[in-house]
Amino acid sequence: MPHDDRDVSVVVPSSTASPQTAAPWETAQGPVEGPAETAAPPEIEAPPLQTVGRGYLLWLMIASFGGSLALMVPLSYSLAVRIDDLAPGHEERLGYVTGSAQAVYLVLSPLIGLWSDRTRSRLGRRTPFMIGGALLGTAALVGVALAPSALLLGLAWVVGMVGWSTAGQAIQNVQADRVPEEQRGRVSALTSVMTQIAPVIGIGLAYAVASSTLLVFLVPGVIGAALVLLFPVLKPEGDSRALVRTSGVTLKGMLASYGFNPRKYPDFGWNWLGRFVFFMGLYFNTTFGTFFYAQRLDLPVKEVAGIVAVIGTIGVVAAAGGAIGGGFLSDKLGRRKLFTLIGSAVFVAGAVTEAFAHSLPQLVVGAVLMQFAIAVFSAVDQAIVFAVLPNRAEAGRYLAVVGFAQKIPSAVAPLIAPLVITLGVGAGGEKNYTQLYLLGAVLALAGGLIVKFKIKSVR
Repeated sequence: MPHDDRDVSVVVPSSTASPQTAAPWETAQGPVEGPAETAAPPEIEAPPLQTVGRGYLLWLMIASFGGSLALMVPLSYSLAVRIDDLAPGHEERLGYVTGSAQAVYLVLSPLIGLWSDRTRSRLGRRTPFMIGGALLGTAALVGVALAPSALLLGLAWVVGMVGWSTAGQAIQNVQADRVPEEQRGRVSALTSVMTQIAPVIGIGLAYAVASSTLLVFLVPGVIGAALVLLFPVLKPEGDSRALVRTSGVTLKGMLASYGFNPRKYPDFGWNWLGRFVFFMGLYFNTTFGTFFYAQRLDLPVKEVAGIVAVIGTIGVVAAAGGAIGGGFLSDKLGRRKLFTLIGSAVFVAGAVTEAFAHSLPQLVVGAVLMQFAIAVFSAVDQAIVFAVLPNRAEAGRYLAVVGFAQKIPSAVAPLIAPLVITLGVGAGGEKNYTQLYLLGAVLALAGGLIVKFKIKSVR
């Protein structure tokens, strides 16, 4: 049959290759996974890499959009509405609900990744987790919508967070399983753009059915689940029983799934640290954005909502441009680390602009620069993550560990930031946001420098 470049081209597995044929983790240009790839345990093999065509990429993007739609609309809008209904005047309970759910998934994610890596089924290793996560998440949204108290709502959202995050992680695991090095930048960029656009569209859908609390949750959830499930139906993963010879998980393996040996896998370790430091700076400069804008524009906090919405919309456009530009150029030039450093440097420019801004145009410029920079760094560094995985056969486990580098800063930075903004406060009691934003800039630049100069196996 003639090759259809809209689908996928499969690299021949090593079990059927002649001595001259490339192994699954190789292309004509040579290894793309690094020397650690040969360390795969004998009971698990990585699936062959595939050249991703337009059809496969389209459905991968749609699945990423669906998973983000279902997860981010509650986090961005509908959970706050329910908390306000059940506990008026107690906004802090939203933090308890979302923080508790994040913590639970953070603890479970390496175990879910380990289970996914060792799943033997006709549907594949990742597909059962896409299906199960989407169905569990949808059912939990019904519980959130109908919960009679904030406590029950919180319990339901823990289930929802685990479900939708599991589905989203499975989609990301498929990228590590299938996408070759030369396409990773653009694939990471396009799927990243989908996850950024989804909440904006999803909140619009929620507004359209705002008269019904149940529909506010179910419409984005059901649409998201349908889009996630279409991906494995139309682009089947394939049987994993030939790849996974044993599905047994030991206690030692479960404990080991929470970490890695940085001396054995230095590039993975340095990239983890670079991401951690960069995202610590990012969360310093985003956590208190509403209060920061209110102070600099001399407005009441309640009147800042419209400004935040406008800046957020412009930021989505900038982020889309940054992700696509960085991802596609990094593929074309065959260079990754340069773009993570560029992303860090642009973030510094945005953070410094905001630190000394006292007018709306300055704040908009600073925010747009930061959103652009975050997208460039995130999209290209995701491609680096796939390249430095210690073992592609255990992508689920290691990608969950990578998630710690972003999730831990999201929890720690909001606790440290209040201390920073109170240092050097004058007699007027005005919070020192200049100091906070400059510290965020320093950390973001440090993260980019770590990735650029410490990782050796990626250009």
